[in-house]
Amino acid sequence: MTTIVLIHGAFADAASWAPVTRRLLDKGHTVLVPSVPNRSLVGDSAYIRSFVEKIEGPVLLAGHSYGGAVITVAGVAENVVGLVYVSGYALEEGESLGELQGRFPDSELAANLVYTPFPIEGAEDGTDVSVDIDAFPAVFAGGIDVAEAEVLAVSQRPLTGLAFGEAAPVAAWKTKPGWGIVSSADHTINPDVERFGYERAGLRKVVELDAPHLVMLAKPDEVVAVIEEALDATR
Repeated sequence: MTTIVLIHGAFADAASWAPVTRRLLDKGHTVLVPSVPNRSLVGDSAYIRSFVEKIEGPVLLAGHSYGGAVITVAGVAENVVGLVYVSGYALEEGESLGELQGRFPDSELAANLVYTPFPIEGAEDGTDVSVDIDAFPAVFAGGIDVAEAEVLAVSQRPLTGLAFGEAAPVAAWKTKPGWGIVSSADHTINPDVERFGYERAGLRKVVELDAPHLVMLAKPDEVVAVIEEALDATR
């Protein structure tokens, strides 16, 4: 049986997949939702690849947002049979998040980022990047219940500034089949960034949803449908 591994993005955690996770479990699928360190693209991808390689049997990787960049690199693991990009970054080999985003006009996110130094033992301070708490509901969680968005806003998992500039050492979509979801009402990633990455990667199917960045919370049934389609195609 194929294991579905759901990878969260920046400014969120494994709970961002909760409605999708619940539905997949109810349908009898094997699902795992690891926490991503969000410390560096290369390091995070190595961690997730190690996690995946410990799973017996085939794995379908689904990555949201920054998680798309992570599965692009981690997806070269031998037991990965497919990739599902959910409002995500499909990087080219040698390309960084900053380079891909720089091809397109900024989303509303860019003006609402907060930069906070954090200590690194034996080295210069690092920089954590998060979303302004007051702006978070509209910019990152638009279309989500406001009370829920407020909880998400104060429980963010930051991404280090380092991760934005690191180049992807590999691109798993060159050897693994992929599917993609574009959130056309996304205020966090310019939807054209998603469209461009998916087209360049030659994904087997791309679905456009009138949904916000957190499409897994706004339209979980539609996300599950794409994951199951990929699952059936890779069995």
